[in-house]
Parts: sequence; C-alpha cells; structure tokens
Amino acid sequence: MSKVFRKSTVMGLIAVAALVVVAVATAARAASVQVCVLLPDTKSSVRWVQFDAPDFTKAFKAAGVTASITNALNDPQKQKAQAEACLAAGAKVVVETALDNGSAAAIEKLFTSKGGKAIDYDRQVTGGSASDYVTFDGKAVGEAQANGIIAAMKANGSYSKKPVVAELWGGQTDQNAFWFKSGNDAVLNPLFANKTLSKGPQKFVPGWLATNAAPIFAQMLVSTNNKIDAAIAANDNIAGAVIAQEKAKHLKPIPLSGQDATPQGIQYILAGWQSGTVYKYVPDETKAAAAAAIALLKGKKPVSNGSRPNGSKSEPTYALPVIWITKANYKRLFTDGFLKKSQVCIGAYAKYCK
Repeated sequence: MSKVFRKSTVMGLIAVAALVVVAVATAARAASVQVCVLLPDTKSSVRWVQFDAPDFTKAFKAAGVTASITNALNDPQKQKAQAEACLAAGAKVVVETALDNGSAAAIEKLFTSKGGKAIDYDRQVTGGSASDYVTFDGKAVGEAQANGIIAAMKANGSYSKKPVVAELWGGQTDQNAFWFKSGNDAVLNPLFANKTLSKGPQKFVPGWLATNAAPIFAQMLVSTNNKIDAAIAANDNIAGAVIAQEKAKHLKPIPLSGQDATPQGIQYILAGWQSGTVYKYVPDETKAAAAAAIALLKGKKPVSNGSRPNGSKSEPTYALPVIWITKANYKRLFTDGFLKKSQVCIGAYAKYCK
C-alpha cells in the first residue's frame, strides 16, 4: 500500500474521499443499501481514492446493486460507525479493508452475526468471519522486492561484496505487512545464512507512513555508520522517506524497493534513486471483490483460486498476480491507464522520459 505528497495533494485526496462519503450517504437515504464497502484512509496510498472508490462505484452501478462506499480516514471508530450505518440501511455484505485486526474482526461479526456476509479486501482479518479474501499475492510482492534489489546489487557490483541489506516492513496492524515480509524472507534469509548478504537493521514502519519511516531509517544509518548498501522498503511511501534521508545526508542512491507504482515512485526510479516498485493493477482487485460481493448477495460461492490460512481455518482466496516495474517497463503504467505521463514526466523528471 502506498507515498510522499505535497500538502495540497493530500488535502485534495481527503476532499475527494469526503465527497464519496457524502454522495453515498445521500444515496443510502434514498434507497436501501445492499453492499457496504469500507476503505481505510487517504494517506497510506493514493489508490483508495483514485482507484478503489470510483471502480467499486462503477462495478456496482453496472450490476444494479446499491452500495455504500466510505473512507474511514484512518479512524477505526469512524469505520465502525460507517459499518453500523450500512447495517441500518439494510446492507447484507461488507467488503472491508481493515485498519486494525481487532476493530475489523468486530465489524465482520456485526454483519455475520445477523446473517450477513463479509469479504476481506486487500488486507486479511486474522480470526475474522469473512467468507472470502480478495487480494494481490502478498508473498509474491515480497519476493519481487527482494529479487529486485538483488538484481540492482548485481548491476552496481555490490552483490559480490557481502552488502548490508536493511529492511523496512509495513505497519504491524496490517496482515499484508507479514505476507510481504514472508516473501522478503524467502529470498533474503538463505542469503543472510550463507553470508552472501549481510543482515542489516530491520524494522516495521507504523501505519506505513513516511513520517515514521524517516526517523527509523535515520537511526539505521546512525547504527551502521551509514553502511547500508541496499534496502527493502515495503512501499513507495517508505522508499520516499529513505531517499529523503539519503539526500539529507548527501549519500549516494542504493538498491531500493517499493510498491504501489505511485507517480513519485516512478520518478525516483527514472532518476536512479529507487530500483523498482511492485505494480498491482487495482481495478482488477476491485472487479474481483465486487463480483464476490454480488455472488454472496445471490447466495452463490465467490470464485477463488486458492486459500490462505486464517487462524484455525482455511479462507477461500482470490489472489491476483503482481509485476515488478523498473526503468525498462515503466511505460506499461501509461498504456494500462494506471498513471498518466503528465503525472510522472514533469518538472525535474521530464528529462528522464523518452
């Protein structure tokens, strides 16, 4: 999930999110709600406002299904209130992106205890009561990140010198952070064990926020006397904080991962500060989740392509593939309509686009 932004950009996203909430609330008063979509925030990633909310709106409208689509603005109590409003309006299915496991599980129970259904969307709710889990392949995300920085270390010649690799994982309240970490571990831990790579500092970044990642990476640099040769950054937001610290200390770029294919992440890739980013085509995820919700409304079983362990049970899962984006293939983002060239190839970064 998901970003270093100008203040005006963040305020704009919040304003858009608020408009979505108001528009949906107005619709809810006019007609009963069948599906309740609960999105988490506007700061961990631009995706929740730019892609998820409008894509869900289109999918349910096309299916003739009434839906409430709200954003909790990183407030678990607000998300619970939004869920309760959905139930009062008659919603039978909740599609939830968790803010924290406890509140998310409680929201799912609100629905399932009354005969409704729940879908874990993008983030798994451990011990929850969801019927389905729609997500991108989390382990594949982590593997792509680790393999990406290994390729970058081989390219710059540092791989043969037992480079020190630091890791900044996502927020611990998000189960995805552990899926991504599992992919990092699968690739990197054997290389740490055989001394091909040197294990550097490792930390989770609360809330996935750049404001938390910056001091964490600054301390990592202090503890290693600036001897960090590569870094796993769980998303572009965290990668941006790493880069800011490198620039502040006048350090050279290092192999660095990311996730979410944000405009700034791509700019850093083009400028040589970031090695790559994991691209997750969000419209495919919203399409799959909307289809799962509609199936549950009709009393049918959602399509799945596997399962994931969830406590003592196995949770039916629809997992989507991911793509590693570098300088070599970044234009795919424009072709797919995920980003616009005008978002990336501007200002100081225009010279990198050809």
